[in-house]
Amino acid sequence: MIERRDVFQAIADPTRRMIIQKLSRGPLNIGQIVEDSGITRQGIAKHLKVLNECGVISLTQKGREQFCEARLDQLDEVVDWVNASRRLWNQRFEKLDKFLADTKNNNNETTR
Repeated sequence: MIERRDVFQAIADPTRRMIIQKLSRGPLNIGQIVEDSGITRQGIAKHLKVLNECGVISLTQKGREQFCEARLDQLDEVVDWVNASRRLWNQRFEKLDKFLADTKNNNNETTR
């Protein structure tokens, strides 16, 4: 069975988020991504594979080096989900505020 990967898997791991952050400043080769990461080249390569499968980065071979470039537009799916969730929770909190205000008003009327 082939596992389908999505952008949420890409951002689920802190190492992958760090890689995306580094690539957001511009394309880098794998060695540049490994620098200062505290992770082996092999470990970074595994994360790059996932990011590539999720469509969040593209890999390009230039001579003997492989360059990675962020495809940040793919993160729009996350932004859309966050915005939809924010709207939903705002609606729920507004309903709760109204319910609490109505309850308080009803209690004030019955104590008079």
